[in-house]
Amino acid sequence: MITNTLIIAFVVVIFLLLVRTALARHVPAPSLLALQEQIKPVDMPAFRNLIDPAEEDYLREHLPLRTFRDIQRQRMRAALEYVQRTAYNGALLLRVGEAARRDHNPAVAAAARELVNNALQLRLNAKLDTVVLYGRIAMPGARISVGRITDAYENLTQGLVRLARLQDPASAARVSDAV
Repeated sequence: MITNTLIIAFVVVIFLLLVRTALARHVPAPSLLALQEQIKPVDMPAFRNLIDPAEEDYLREHLPLRTFRDIQRQRMRAALEYVQRTAYNGALLLRVGEAARRDHNPAVAAAARELVNNALQLRLNAKLDTVVLYGRIAMPGARISVGRITDAYENLTQGLVRLARLQDPASAARVSDAV
């Protein structure tokens, strides 16, 4: 029963992701300079701490059960906010990569394709992790791990910096600081 529910949830998430991606193509891609204003900041060390199983185990061992559950729900809500921020940033960078894929410079086009692939992977991970985090908010004692969204986000930001260095080396440092 749980497996069927997870499969249905997975299919629905994939469908919504595809619809959202199709709709996002009609929105113009932001420029590299405009990205600085549109990207939502993500504190990666704090995010990693929130989803770290070792940190959860430490809290589970050192707190009363009721206190642990309350704190774990708060932690998962905060992690959910980070996942939503990474998904939003992934959507922005997906549009940037889509626009840059048509560049005449083969190196720029290749970097853009990599950025698009990383953005799509991040968006998929974010959707799946959103479902998992809602489950962990509902059942804070469950030991369900969140995917590798932090690694996917770091790959995405590195891809953006590579693309920025190829397209506009002068703004690459500012773009790197923004993400």
